[in-house]
Formats: sequence, C-alpha cells, structure tokens
Amino acid sequence: MGGHGWVAPVLLILPTVIVIGVFVYGLIGSNINTSLQDRHHIGPSQGFVGLDNYRDLFTDDDFLYSLRNLLLYTATFLLGTLCLGFLWAWLLERKSRGESLFRAIYLFPMAVSFVASGVVWRWLLNNAEGDRASGLNRLFGSLHLDFLQNPWWTNEHWGILAIAVPAIWQLSGYVMALFLAGFRGIPEELREAARMDGASEWQLYRHVIFPQLSPVALSAIIIIGHMSLKVFDLIMAIAGQTNYTTQVPAIQMWVEFTRGDYAKSAAIGTILLLIVAILIVPYLVSTYRQERRR
Repeated sequence: MGGHGWVAPVLLILPTVIVIGVFVYGLIGSNINTSLQDRHHIGPSQGFVGLDNYRDLFTDDDFLYSLRNLLLYTATFLLGTLCLGFLWAWLLERKSRGESLFRAIYLFPMAVSFVASGVVWRWLLNNAEGDRASGLNRLFGSLHLDFLQNPWWTNEHWGILAIAVPAIWQLSGYVMALFLAGFRGIPEELREAARMDGASEWQLYRHVIFPQLSPVALSAIIIIGHMSLKVFDLIMAIAGQTNYTTQVPAIQMWVEFTRGDYAKSAAIGTILLLIVAILIVPYLVSTYRQERRR
C-alpha cells in the first residue's frame, strides 16, 4: 500500500496534465511547426522552409513598424498604469474620507470589457478637428484649448499612444489594488520605528516602504506587461484591423490568418510567444529561487 502512495495523486492530476499537454503545449508545437512550413494559402503545405518565414518577417517594414508600435504602447501602458495606480493607492492609503467610494470608482473600469470601452473611446478619440470636432477634441474646443486637438489614433507616428489612454484608464485601478494591498501589508511598527529614529517622510518611503513594495511593483510589471504585448481587442474596437497607424503583431497575425497565410501568421504568433516568455520566464525563475531559499 505504502509503495503505491503516488498512484492516487497522479490519477488526480492526470486529466489536467492531458488537457494542458494537448490544448496548450500541443497547439504551441503545432503552431511552431506551421511557422516552419511553406504554407501561404489555404491548401496544404508545400514543404519545410525552416526559418525563412522568420527572416521574411524581420525584413518586412510593416512587421517592423508593428513591433515599434508594440514597444511604444507597452512602455506608455506600463508607465501610465504604474504611476496612476501608485498615486491612487498612496492617496487611499492615507485613509482619506470616502475611501470606499473612491476605491469603487477606480476599480469600476475593470468590470468593463476592452471591446465595450473601446466603442466609447472610439468616439472620445474622434480625429475630427475644428467645427467638425467631437469627443475630446470637441471638449478642448469648447474650453478654448484648440491647441490640444489632434488626430489621436490616426497620427502616423504616435497614433498607437492614443490607444494606450483607454488601456491606462481601464487597468490603473487594478494596479492601485495591488499597491494598496502592499501598503496595508507593511506593519505599522516599521513606520513607527523609522519615525522614532528621526527619519523624515521621504526617508521613510525611500528606505522602508518602497523596498517593501518592490515585489508588488514587479508583479504589476509582469501582469500589465504581458497583457500589453497581447493587445488585440481594444485596437480592433477603436481603430479596426485595417488601420496602419495602430498595427501591432497581434493584429497583423489575425490579418494574415484571415488571408490564408497560415505560415506567416504562425510565425508572428511564435515571435509573440517568445517575447512574452522573455518577460515571464526570468520572473518565474526568480520566484522559484526565492521559494527555495525559504
């Protein structure tokens, strides 16, 4: 009996292992295999081409432009959500009046899907200016701030940054909740001890509170970072799949798939997977090593 104590645990997790193996790793393997084939139409593959599809992508100006857009979007999205989320958490951590109301207001956008909010933000970010303006441009015009009117997501160089605005609005509350939990998890005794040692408020935050919040900040960067790398539905709802100024790899992957260029679409998907892995794997390894030390 004792020698077969492993049987029950194995049988318990076996269905999950099989499902994950088939529908996650199996499909990833199938996608990688497709990306290595000469399959640029609906018909069967014309043979194995190795890394040729990847070489073609990295010499394609459209794909390089989409990668540049993704980098700009990710940097803006990360910086905006971290700054706003931390600011809101810091304000609520000071136990201001109406905390429950403000917390609900900040968290409300999380309950809205990217598609639903994208429909609203498509109107708010309307690119019409002057007398034809609507949305935010109309608001700026009525406030005599015409210099703030701009083409938003149709701008050729910075249009993707306009897409980051609704994303920041939607997920800053989530980052706020993470930081607020971090603030509330710091023992009050640490703060009191630092104050008794003569630490100023800035020194208290720099040497006591900020180091305690670094794991929270890292978790927020990982979560928000990998979400930004896979952005798709928000762009589709605001700009659509044919708008060049907001092209990112996920949109380009969908476009190539609908055209029947399965090899190119699979190659883009594999590149996205590698980018996400570069962000996630070091974090998982670091977390695992910390757990081992404990």
